[in-house]
Amino acid sequence: MKRRHKVARGLTLLLSLSLIPNLFTPHSTIVAAQSRKPNRTVNCEILVVGGGLSGVATAYEGLLAGRKVCLTEITDWLGGQISSQGTSALDERPTQRSRQFYSRGYLELRNRIQRKYGKLNPGDCWVSESCFLPRDAHTIMTQMLQEAEKKGRGKLEWFPNTVIKDLEIIPSTVTGGGQSITGAIAIQHQPGQGAPPHNTFTLSQIIEDAYRYQNSSRFTKNIIRLVPKHSQGNFPKWYVVDASETGEIVALADVPYRLGIDPRSHLEPSSSSTKNDPYCTQGFTYTFAMEATKEPQPQQMPPFYLQYAPYFSYELQRLANFDLVFTYRRIWSPQQGQTATFGGVKFSASTPGDISMQNWTWGNDYRPGSPQDNLVYTRQQLQATRQLQPGGWMGGLRTETLRKGEEHALSYYYWLVAGTTDSQLGKDVKQQQTNNRLLFGLNSPMGTAHGLSKYPYIREGRRIIGRPSWGEPGGFTIWETDISHRNYKDEYYRKTLPADMYRRLQSTLAGLEAISVIIGQKPPEKVMRRTRSTIFPDAVGIGHYAIDFHPCMEKSPPEAPGNRERPGERRGAGQAYPFQITLRAMIPQKIDNLLIGGKSIATSHIAAAAYRVHSFEWSAGAAAGTTAAFALKNKIAPYQLTDDLPKPEPELQALKRLLEKNRNPTAFPDTSIFNENWDNWR
Repeated sequence: MKRRHKVARGLTLLLSLSLIPNLFTPHSTIVAAQSRKPNRTVNCEILVVGGGLSGVATAYEGLLAGRKVCLTEITDWLGGQISSQGTSALDERPTQRSRQFYSRGYLELRNRIQRKYGKLNPGDCWVSESCFLPRDAHTIMTQMLQEAEKKGRGKLEWFPNTVIKDLEIIPSTVTGGGQSITGAIAIQHQPGQGAPPHNTFTLSQIIEDAYRYQNSSRFTKNIIRLVPKHSQGNFPKWYVVDASETGEIVALADVPYRLGIDPRSHLEPSSSSTKNDPYCTQGFTYTFAMEATKEPQPQQMPPFYLQYAPYFSYELQRLANFDLVFTYRRIWSPQQGQTATFGGVKFSASTPGDISMQNWTWGNDYRPGSPQDNLVYTRQQLQATRQLQPGGWMGGLRTETLRKGEEHALSYYYWLVAGTTDSQLGKDVKQQQTNNRLLFGLNSPMGTAHGLSKYPYIREGRRIIGRPSWGEPGGFTIWETDISHRNYKDEYYRKTLPADMYRRLQSTLAGLEAISVIIGQKPPEKVMRRTRSTIFPDAVGIGHYAIDFHPCMEKSPPEAPGNRERPGERRGAGQAYPFQITLRAMIPQKIDNLLIGGKSIATSHIAAAAYRVHSFEWSAGAAAGTTAAFALKNKIAPYQLTDDLPKPEPELQALKRLLEKNRNPTAFPDTSIFNENWDNWR
């Protein structure tokens, strides 16, 4: 089935000198003006903020439970990672994939991809078992929600091109004395009369406009007030789920959270720092699609290319092959190429018409790590820009860094096809590859006039600190040692960690021998560590992926000549055991009717590097949607399901049974404290 990707008529190539300077004009930080009266009020039982995989999964389960779900998304595509962010190559582990042990909605997604193309991997990529076109992912997500709405007799209110501007928060009437979100003000934007259509401009150009109440030359705004559907006495009348990519509601509601590196401790022993560094989060990526052509194509250097050129590299000698990189995340391949091998990797060579999505660490990853250029604003930075004041919220991101990430990605395309330098491997490695073209236009794979993804792929944003609980008086968190496969008897840990910290580390991993280590009866070197992840009594979902780092850079700006990754950041990288998603990691402090459904759950910096991929996001969303519907039906707040742990929690067990009944696993097969044979999971 051959596809044609039409380029919007009347647009010259984005890389033309006449268009780019206007497209990437910097913006200053502007605080929003006074609010407008809502044009419309909408009742919801579950408000989901963010239409990525986790948000879609939340809505999917809420609709199947018969609830009225309101779903907002800043772009006009559902699916997040696999659509608007362009990373339509499913990150999966071999054992979990071979056993097909996923949430029911994620399995349905995979099945629909198979039916759509007649095969799971229409791109014949080698990074994954499934690489496909982002536009089709949005269509599949839309169909899944429509069918869930019909099957469960729920009701979906879908708000594309919509952001949450403000929250109405009052003291909670639930026993426990927290607060409740009683309303949310949303701004939906549509192209104004005579203005270009959606997806003409990059995110950096429109994001500040999207968060302002006033109409503009680009957009007409519709102000929507989202409120609970009905009263439930003293219990929350609705639930708000933050499934946004960066933890927007977490910041706007001002609940406790972390950003960036956590201090080194017995729970995070591989941390690259002895103190917190909120500015060093994982790099973000604007993806793009490029097509192999039969004939050489004209390639025009962007005016900003020389600024970013010192960064780009194939990274490793075994990866220094254009065809290898092109086919790595190839998302469309209408014709089978000849078998090729490079660096020990076997793949089918590219042929004209093949389409590759690019997401490369030393390519279009943009990796700031300083207070001058970090993407996700800290609480202090939000206060300094007055975004935590009423009506002041502007999305919590640095617009200038978004713009530079866009320039960086377009420069990487030019480097791939016309560059001859390599920052890590030196001379005579990079060759020109002009038989390629950037795919842009509203009908292109990314659905944008400029060719970049509608939103960057975000690996790490704000991460909540859960409520204090048994064993976690400072607030619940899933740590590195809860999931990592690493050998912590390595000489590095014995030499780097203080003696007391090293002993506490070994006792944490000792299982039934922990008391003997703590009181000094058994030396740490004699302990036989467990070979599985931590088993949690409040597990409501699952995930499995390696601890995979795209570290921030040491100097600012990231593209500075000779720059390098922050030293020590990859120390925590490596294999992880199959792990669980806990309910306590999804419940923030302060707000009783707020749940976290995506990457902003309570994980550490290192653990978050595994808790960020596609199937995890779906499982977390499925847990959030099920929990919200369960809490509404049973008139109980989620925190009340865990507040007596480790004592038995009957309602928690009922929730877990419901999840399992609905084919949303809460544990991997043979999970038990007596089963420590998890080394075979790959």
